[in-house]
Amino acid sequence: MKNDIRTLDLNLLKALDALLDEGSVTRAAQRLSLTQPAVSGMLTRLRDYFGDPLFVRTSHGMVPTLRANELSLPVKQILTDIAILLKPTQFDPMTAELTYTIVTTDYALKAVVVPLMAALKLRAPNIKIAVRPVDNERMYQQLSRGEVDLALITPQTTPDDLHGRALYEEDYVCVARSHHPLAAASEMTLEQFCEQEHILVSTEGHFTAVTDEALAKLSLTRRVGMSVNSFLVIPDILRLTDMIAVVPHRMILNNHDLVVLPLPLKVPGFTKSMAWHERTHRDPGHQWVRALCVEVSQHPES
Repeated sequence: MKNDIRTLDLNLLKALDALLDEGSVTRAAQRLSLTQPAVSGMLTRLRDYFGDPLFVRTSHGMVPTLRANELSLPVKQILTDIAILLKPTQFDPMTAELTYTIVTTDYALKAVVVPLMAALKLRAPNIKIAVRPVDNERMYQQLSRGEVDLALITPQTTPDDLHGRALYEEDYVCVARSHHPLAAASEMTLEQFCEQEHILVSTEGHFTAVTDEALAKLSLTRRVGMSVNSFLVIPDILRLTDMIAVVPHRMILNNHDLVVLPLPLKVPGFTKSMAWHERTHRDPGHQWVRALCVEVSQHPES
């Protein structure tokens, strides 16, 4: 191994990073806007520098060696640090131009991203937001590779080696259309609650959720007539039926044609939080966007 840092071309590290991410010389070349022979030549130089094959060809394609896997995170960190070093130290949101990618559930899309976007249009009009669905199995890799900048999740689903911060505590409320037969009631008994036809959210199509866990502790069950995979459609269904739903409170803010019914049992709430990778932890622009997420989360619209 030629371990003299003075002989290392930083472009080789960019090539190694691309090769590790893409697992293909062809795709790495496309990502780097280089020719395939050029990237092959860089791989030869990397092998010479580190004294290791770095990648071996198998029937499943190009597979990194143990040494290459060991280099993956340090190389990403070096490239991130260099990018930060070359950026201006001052961050001006009014003139900043960047694309910020957030993975989120549909709930946090409405509760956090919508007010965040409203604030950005006033304070940082040239920052673009790309929203993608949360994939818990790929989330850490997406953050570490720079494909995603921020994850809106919960503390329970945040990997230990990510940075995280709680945004707010959320409670559940029971809602129905404004002309529902129980809309004017000052209270609702557990019997009435269980007799009503409910709609709930389940990405797997199940007919039980956190409310049913609370009911089970009382040896009770409710009548669930519909299971949907998104909170966002629930208000539309409630407006057209006499169904009721137990939903996070922020899901029904600004839905003035829906009413909150007295919930006759305690349904445990949850903490909404955000998580990010060390690679963006000190970036001024990312710090500013995260601070804005905290700000808009503290003052939900009624």
